[in-house]
Amino acid sequence: MTTGIVYDERFLDHYAPYEHPENPGRLTAIRAGLEKEGLFTLCERVPARLASDEELARVHTQDHIRRMDATAKRDFIQIDPDTYAAPGSSAAARLAAGGLVDLARAVWRGELSNGFALVRPPGHHAEADQAMGFCLYNNVAVAAAATRVAGATRILIADWDVHHGNGTQNTFWNDPDVLYFSTHQYPFYPGTGSIEEIGGAAARGRTVNVPWPAGMGDGEYLEAFDRVLMPLAREFDPDLVLVSCGFDAARGDLIGQMRVTPAGYGQMTSRLRSLANGRLVLALEGGYNLEAIRQSSNACARVLLGEDPDPVRPAPLHPAAGPILERVIEQQRPFWPAAASRSGSGLDSPGR
Repeated sequence: MTTGIVYDERFLDHYAPYEHPENPGRLTAIRAGLEKEGLFTLCERVPARLASDEELARVHTQDHIRRMDATAKRDFIQIDPDTYAAPGSSAAARLAAGGLVDLARAVWRGELSNGFALVRPPGHHAEADQAMGFCLYNNVAVAAAATRVAGATRILIADWDVHHGNGTQNTFWNDPDVLYFSTHQYPFYPGTGSIEEIGGAAARGRTVNVPWPAGMGDGEYLEAFDRVLMPLAREFDPDLVLVSCGFDAARGDLIGQMRVTPAGYGQMTSRLRSLANGRLVLALEGGYNLEAIRQSSNACARVLLGEDPDPVRPAPLHPAAGPILERVIEQQRPFWPAAASRSGSGLDSPGR
C-alpha cells in the first residue's frame, strides 16, 4: 500500500500580517507530528504544481482567476472580513489545487493506493466567482472536475469540516455523477447546509447534508456515516472518494464547538477506505487547535498507511442525533431505492 502526500514549503507563503486562525503554523504542526511518528517518510511525495487556468476554469470564472492572480502584486489585501491574500497567496492557492489534482489522478489511476494533501489555503467555501471563508480556490472541486476529465465517472466528496462546504455543494448542485455529503455545525458559518438542500433538478439526492447542533462527537459522526453516508455510497459506487478534511470539528478547536477525537477521524477514514477499492484522498481544510490537528492528522495517516483505527470510547448519543438523522433519511429515501430497501441499512433501520 502506497500513500501519496502533497506538501510544499510555498504553502507557508500564505499568511496575514496579524493573528489569524488560518496561518502557516497549522501546516508546520501537522508535518512535525507526522515526522515525529515516522509517518511522513512512509508516504510517497507528490510534488505540488501550479494549477493551470484551464483546470481552475472548470470550477471558477475567468474574472475570479484574474482577481486572485492580481493579489500577487499587492502587499496585502483583505478580501472579506475572514479572507486575505498576501503576495504569495495566489501561487500557494494554485499549488494547492494543482497538487491535489495530481494526487487525485494518481490515486484514481491506481499509481498510488490513497493520498493526503497537506495544502493551504483551504478551499471548500470558495464559490465560482468569490473567495470566502479563508478559501481562494476550491481545491477539492477543482480536483474532482479534473479527475472526471481524466475518465472517472462517479466521485464521492465527503466533507467533515465543521463548516458547510457551500462552494463545493454549489459547484456540483446539478451534477448526478458527484455525490456531496457534509456533516457540519448548524446554524453556523456560512449559513447553508440544511437537510432540505438535496441537489438540483438533474441531481436530486446527490447532495446530502447532516446539520448538527454544537456538541456532537465521535458517536454521532459515526452514526451519520453508518446510517446515511455508507448505504448511499455503496449504492452510488464511486470510482474515487475525496474528503474535505477539516479538523475544526475536533474537541478543543478554536472556532468549532464539536467533540470529535483523533480516533473518530481515524474511524471515519477507515470507513471511507472501504469504498472505491480504497481510492481515497484527504485534502486539508480547516482546523485551528494545533495539537488537535496534529493528532487527528496522525490518526488519518495511519489508516491510509494500512493500520486499523483506534476504537472510539462508547458514549450515549446526543438526544438530537437520532431525530436529525431520521429527517435526513426521510428526505433522501425517494432518491436511493437500493439503499432504502437493503435489509439492515441505515436508510431502512430505525435509530438506535
